[in-house]
Amino acid sequence: MDQALPPTRWTIFLDTFFKASVIDQYLPSILKGIVVTLEVAALVVICGILLGLTLALVRAYRIRAVNILIVILVDMLRALPPLVIILVVYFGLPNVGIALSNFAVLWLILTLVLAAFAEEIFWAGITATPKGQWEAARSTGLGFTQTLLFVVMPQALRITIPPLTNRTIAITKNTALGTVIGVPEILNQATTATSFAGNATPLMMGAVAYMVIFIPVVTFGRWLETRFAWRRA
Repeated sequence: MDQALPPTRWTIFLDTFFKASVIDQYLPSILKGIVVTLEVAALVVICGILLGLTLALVRAYRIRAVNILIVILVDMLRALPPLVIILVVYFGLPNVGIALSNFAVLWLILTLVLAAFAEEIFWAGITATPKGQWEAARSTGLGFTQTLLFVVMPQALRITIPPLTNRTIAITKNTALGTVIGVPEILNQATTATSFAGNATPLMMGAVAYMVIFIPVVTFGRWLETRFAWRRA
């Protein structure tokens, strides 16, 4: 009688990380996680960059009291790990009568963190604009706001594209932190499926999902950096 051959290491590897029956069973869950991740990431990028830009523009008016508040807020958000802020807000706010959904908490915190970094990047771009540009624009009769919006910001934005792109990618990958408060994003779906399946295949599916999402984003970011980089003589 023929005896069954013992499984090879390659067979064991495939059965552990790429088991076909597990993929079929949990693919719908991973796809749902992808949708949630994309929703959170898109909202965070749009709201975070717009809020950061707004704070930088307000700071440009150099109102001392307002600028102090902006600097304090921005420094706190940049210093604290996003996970710590997420946990404090999610578990702390209900104690003072404010209840937010787990999705809203994740979106809010990541938006604020991205806004903090974006504000500093935009502010660096504004302050890097030569003083002569301000003076030349004002000498033509443009007001401060007109000079800021139509002369300074177009130059500042070109400077800020590379660092802003890198920071945005880094923050959006933090959507995975939503798993600690039950947001059904990719990592949450993958870890839950792994615990039920007793197999690492769902985690590998989650890793593949992240690569499918973020490799194009990273590639696009690299293109933006090249497209908007200052030409060197």
